[in-house]
Amino acid sequence: MADIRTLRIGMGLSQSELARRSRVRLHELRKLERGLADPSVDVLERLARELKCDLNRLRAAHRAYSQSVVPGEGYTTRKVGATRVLERRLEPSSGMIKVLDVFCGAGGFSYGFEGTGHYEVTGAIDLLDDRVETFAANHPHATTVQADIRKFAVEDLGRLALAPQVLVGGPPCQGFSSLRPFRQLTEGDARNNLLEDFLLVVGTLRPEWFVFENVVGLLTHRGGQALDSLLSGFRDIGYRTERAVLNCALFGLPQHRERLVIVGTRTSGRFKWPEPTHHVEHRSMAGSKVPRILSHPLLQGELNPAVTVMGAIHDLPPLKAGESADWYLDVIPSEYEREMRNGAGKRLALHEATNHSAEMLEIVKRAGTNRFHLPEGMTTSGFSSCYSRLHADRPSTTITVNFVHPSSNRCIHPQQDRALTPREGARLQSFPDRFTFCGTRAEVVKQIGNAVPPLLGQVIATALYRAIC
Repeated sequence: MADIRTLRIGMGLSQSELARRSRVRLHELRKLERGLADPSVDVLERLARELKCDLNRLRAAHRAYSQSVVPGEGYTTRKVGATRVLERRLEPSSGMIKVLDVFCGAGGFSYGFEGTGHYEVTGAIDLLDDRVETFAANHPHATTVQADIRKFAVEDLGRLALAPQVLVGGPPCQGFSSLRPFRQLTEGDARNNLLEDFLLVVGTLRPEWFVFENVVGLLTHRGGQALDSLLSGFRDIGYRTERAVLNCALFGLPQHRERLVIVGTRTSGRFKWPEPTHHVEHRSMAGSKVPRILSHPLLQGELNPAVTVMGAIHDLPPLKAGESADWYLDVIPSEYEREMRNGAGKRLALHEATNHSAEMLEIVKRAGTNRFHLPEGMTTSGFSSCYSRLHADRPSTTITVNFVHPSSNRCIHPQQDRALTPREGARLQSFPDRFTFCGTRAEVVKQIGNAVPPLLGQVIATALYRAIC
């Protein structure tokens, strides 16, 4: 018997649709689908009725599912397989800076490092099989490990990565719970959270440099204590750090995506933050706790205008819900689109629109810039940015892991009555069309939504190279 999430997807329902039809609160349904809660009999009966399945079989399936999964990346739950090592396909080149990517996901961050021509990624580790497959497919010089980082020997990871000079990574958000002093941390301790495990990897392998990235929410978690403890841990192991919040739209990405970045070194090198190349008005989610990289008003006339949504996807064929296309439009691509298409060949991949229900299509057709543009009662829950269209002539809002569903954060196409396709999401995340994604469509969408944009990785890597050399 399939679990709740599998049945829902099989019926073409979004989480919001199932929650509304079954009268189950959306946050409760999300917990159930992640295996983090047990439903009451009443809730299970309502779900079974909407999913058209037997109550007892659904109860048994949910119980089995909950016992076989672990939280992954703060958004979803996945079955975790046995530890495995995918050997590199090519030997690293001499003279290149070696990089280890921990919590690597699809590998967008370190793919950007390699895009500078100065680095080669020689090792990586992640928990989930589809992420590891995607990473290995795009990083031929890397030995890629699928394992729980808390259960894989750090020294072995360093050996497989050939003693990297740079370590990059972004621990998933559930690692924010608490932080202990570094001297109290022990490798393999089940009490470690993922921020602490990042500290342990840095402290054990002693790379010359590390680059830590994460969500801006880390700044204010526990009143800023989590960030202060993390920085204190880096100092304890001998690293000097610089930190800032970067908005990707200021560096040529067609998306307002803010990330907290911490760069650390045990050398005498001095890191200088990159200067914005594009101008855009935006409201930062970061407060005064950490510096923000901004475009100076006096330089706005010298900077490029921000890359817009349609400036990134206008060469992709128009689609109706449920349709797909594997060719490019015969139009003159923008500079950004040319960069994304470089090396991809003539066939377009992943341009597949979600097949929305008739009810959802009616919502999409009436969608405006926020949920409150819809007629009263058409939707009953969700943030103001749900069920809303992207602006054609602005960078997109932050892409999430559910961007192919209209109920997610603003993700309806600016001009067409459907949500974004995986290819459009990849474009807004700066994944070039030649990048290979592995896994099911649902897995690929999550890989894209969770990723650190390759372009941001390239910008930081370029700045870091100047500090190293």
